[in-house]
Amino acid sequence: MDVLLLSRIQFALTTSFHYLFPPLSIGLGLLLVIIEAVWLKTRNPLYHQMARFWTRVFALTFAIGVATGLVLEFEFGTNWATYSRFVGDVFGSPLAAEGIFAFFLESGFLAVLLFGWDRVSPRLHFFSTCMVCLGAHFSAVWIVVANSWMQTPAGFHIVGEGLRARAEITDFWQMVFNPSAVDRLSHVLCGAWQAGAFLVVSVSAWYLLKKRHTEFARASLRIGLLTGLAASLLQLATGHSSAAGVARNQPAKLAAFEGLYDTMPRAPLTLFGWVDERAEVVRGGVAIPGLLSILSYGDIHHPVQGLREFKPEDRPPVNLSFQFYHIMVGVGVGMIALAGLGCWYFWRGSLPGQRWLLWLLTLSVLGPLLANQTGWFAAEVGRQPWLVYGLLRTSDGLSAVVRANTVLTSILLFSAVYLLLFAVFVYLLHSKIQHGPDAADLTPAGKLARPPRAN
Repeated sequence: MDVLLLSRIQFALTTSFHYLFPPLSIGLGLLLVIIEAVWLKTRNPLYHQMARFWTRVFALTFAIGVATGLVLEFEFGTNWATYSRFVGDVFGSPLAAEGIFAFFLESGFLAVLLFGWDRVSPRLHFFSTCMVCLGAHFSAVWIVVANSWMQTPAGFHIVGEGLRARAEITDFWQMVFNPSAVDRLSHVLCGAWQAGAFLVVSVSAWYLLKKRHTEFARASLRIGLLTGLAASLLQLATGHSSAAGVARNQPAKLAAFEGLYDTMPRAPLTLFGWVDERAEVVRGGVAIPGLLSILSYGDIHHPVQGLREFKPEDRPPVNLSFQFYHIMVGVGVGMIALAGLGCWYFWRGSLPGQRWLLWLLTLSVLGPLLANQTGWFAAEVGRQPWLVYGLLRTSDGLSAVVRANTVLTSILLFSAVYLLLFAVFVYLLHSKIQHGPDAADLTPAGKLARPPRAN
């Protein structure tokens, strides 16, 4: 393997592992705000116990996410120096904004969230929870803005030529609100809300299966299922909007998502299949005529560009893009069905007796994680062969001095370290789940009966 492929594998490995944790912490942050708000409103000590338990889980995902994210910033300089020089002026702004508006906000209130339960008033603690949640969301905002600029660059001009060429910002807000930023951000955030909600659903369903902490589990399951269903339905809407944006701004990517080679009106939406890239056909596919034109442009007669409109060297890997995209969509639809089924049985009061459904809900945490990963893969593979769409090819973004054996060694070392980190994460999460909520977190009713102190 050459240095280009190895560098791409290395970045895919480190990014994929890191991306397991930020969606969980963002989603759990939202759940913590909801649970603590219910506690302040109802004074029910059960919600105080829930807030403290899920805060411990949040802290674990946050810590692993921070540790694994640091590596990515170094890789820009070590493996992708030409790319870093090209986008440095553009990326500097959103990454600096993330540090100022997101990381400082999140870390500044994190200590109060984790250790301030018995040291500050309930309202101040709730405010800290909101600020940590907001900081986590701000972090997603600026990272997605930077990545979206790579997909649909805007608000810049090119300075210099050849290897010395670089992009400079001419309009900061046009760069921030580039054509794909809002759609992609809303889609990413809905995926994060799903991840956090279905983690809560998974643990709660497992407690019901084992008949442990049943009151706690029912209350957590209620909030988790409602949030998961709402996030899943929103994900369907934001996914449609994002795909329509891809049709406008990255037609080669959309064509790869659907395995569409010929430009045509009444373009079909392919449900599944296997793309034979040599023969340029979809094998074993099932398609709905005209639906792709309707979903992309709102007009069944509107032509959708096919891959033959683009030079072979400008096409993304078609089958990989196709499969990743369809796995994401399939899992997303499945999460809507599962959340809806869970809510139906829960409100009928018969969910605890449906062991088959409880097992599905216990495994449901894997759904959003798989959808988030495959969605990210589809977006990044579908952008190929470009690092910055239409401006900088992936093959031109490498560092000149990096050698293949060095990158291969780092991949092996990263794999070993990440396996260890993942084992630590699973062990600690398993320990927290096995231990369950602390009885001591059920704050005495007399204390809860008093209104919170004014700050």
